[in-house]
Amino acid sequence: MPEQDNKQMQRTDGKWRTEITAGLIGYLTTVYIVAVNGSILSEAGVSLESGMTATILASFAGTILMGLFARLPLVLIPGMGINALFAYSIIESAGFSFQEALAAVLVASVLFLITAFTRLGTILKKAIPESLKHAITVGLGFFLILIGLEKSGLVVSGEQTIIAIGDFTSPVFIVSLLTLFVAIFLFMKNIPANFLVTMIAGTILAYLFGVLDTTKRSIHFDVSDILISPSFTALNEPGFWLAVFPLTIILIFENMGLLHGQLHMLKRQDGYNKAYQVTAFSALMSAFFGTSPTVSTAENAAVITSNGRTGKAAVTAGLLFLATLFIIPWISMIPNTAISPILIIVGVLMAQNLRNVPLDDMSEALPAFLIVAMIPFTYSIADGMAFGFIAYPVVKIAMSRQKELSGILLVISGLFLLHFIMKIIGI
Repeated sequence: MPEQDNKQMQRTDGKWRTEITAGLIGYLTTVYIVAVNGSILSEAGVSLESGMTATILASFAGTILMGLFARLPLVLIPGMGINALFAYSIIESAGFSFQEALAAVLVASVLFLITAFTRLGTILKKAIPESLKHAITVGLGFFLILIGLEKSGLVVSGEQTIIAIGDFTSPVFIVSLLTLFVAIFLFMKNIPANFLVTMIAGTILAYLFGVLDTTKRSIHFDVSDILISPSFTALNEPGFWLAVFPLTIILIFENMGLLHGQLHMLKRQDGYNKAYQVTAFSALMSAFFGTSPTVSTAENAAVITSNGRTGKAAVTAGLLFLATLFIIPWISMIPNTAISPILIIVGVLMAQNLRNVPLDDMSEALPAFLIVAMIPFTYSIADGMAFGFIAYPVVKIAMSRQKELSGILLVISGLFLLHFIMKIIGI
């Protein structure tokens, strides 16, 4: 009997070691989000340190909740693409304050939460064409590529063109180009935690070329900078709801797709409902932490392939995120030249969804391509989505295929059309 007990203890210890290792890998493959999301939030009206702190707290809370409640090895971090919508479309383009944008996150997350606890999620999933869902992801991908190229200085505003290539003689351009090649090499070689290694290598290159700002060694913020309360002062403005609308759609469909694929890898499809509910609640908490919503990150594939199978892996990753608070002064030194290659590569990964659009069917391909093209070209995710959603019923009716249109889709298309009409009349 003692010998059997020892074997059982060894098996238990082995499982714990495997789960902790998987959690560590999950953390290392996603910790880049602290610098990347912090940088994006800093362009939306808060300090870099506050943006990173909000990112850390939201990632910690969501991932811990996933581990304890859903008991799944999934890491939740602010979503790439959604953070761009938050910073560049809702705040920069639409003109809402940071606090008002957080209110939009809160309302969108409440709607997301409703779909998680009712049949509405399933109804919406069936109502929106797959081609448009994939097109949104692809459009977000190209938008991230454009942002990455701009932040790195690889493209600039042209004198006779909208954009042009940057200055080849600029040290920033050279460092960005070298870091991008390093990032591509590490990614293609599938080096563990390649995004983290890219940021370290990019920071070293920036230092060697003399373009690294080494003055960011201290943190300058108080509690009010971290716990930013959502402001509902714009609740009665039509533009507020037009900001909530695309945010809600992206939250719902991106998480549906990510969770479905990850739970299929885990062979735990039975855990979908709890995982979806946790993800929705985590997005809701993000509004109070002061960041764009969290999602179930694509890097969870690394956790799963490392044999992470239970919530212990998620709890490990969550605690490591919390510990990251102590190294914010060093993370804040990471330059844009080290961050932008990650945006570009993530954008390319998202753009791969283009292969899921039925290009041989113009009634599906044309609206999809309008979304893909107009999101980066208009520098607005909401406007880009509007072009595709309005075009979809027009194309179907023109081809006498109106039976393929659902009532919910027509309502959504009508709301996007209303969005354009309001812009025309200046509301």
